[in-house]
Amino acid sequence: MEKQDINALIDGDSKEISKLYNSNRATFMSFGKKYGLHDDDLSDIYQEAFIALRKNAINGKLETVKSTLKTYLFGIGKFMIYDLLKEKQKTVSYEPAIHIAHDQIETIAIETEKEELTLEQRLLHSYFKKLGKKCQLMLTLFYSRGLTIDEIVECTDYSDSSVVRSQKSRCIKTLKEMMKS
Repeated sequence: MEKQDINALIDGDSKEISKLYNSNRATFMSFGKKYGLHDDDLSDIYQEAFIALRKNAINGKLETVKSTLKTYLFGIGKFMIYDLLKEKQKTVSYEPAIHIAHDQIETIAIETEKEELTLEQRLLHSYFKKLGKKCQLMLTLFYSRGLTIDEIVECTDYSDSSVVRSQKSRCIKTLKEMMKS
């Protein structure tokens, strides 16, 4: 990452920060469209991701980052997009149905139910909750959010991809051992 960009973020140089913000915004908006989100949501996510980037710069977390500012920023934004999509899936959808009785019209909400989990899925969920926070995060980032090993390195405190691979392997092994017992 460019030292001058990091310094601009740390120093609070509004002209440089504005330049950095605007230089990646249009590309991020195009990138986010493939997830089917509205411009308002993408604008909010980009702004939050940029704020997180600046906080990381101020806290010294960008000193060891090997990727470009754009890649790091998009990694943060991608996490936020996944979080929003995950949150939208949790909301209960309903379709109003009209029931006519005694000349009155009532609107009845019909909730759509999620599929029942299989026994294996329930066990996996139960054992997953018993894993440590680091393992839960690692497995969530890789399997649930679909991040690559390199993206995980960029967005976490792990030093390099081999450490991430080892950690992921240990977490999977622990989870498998828990399920066997």
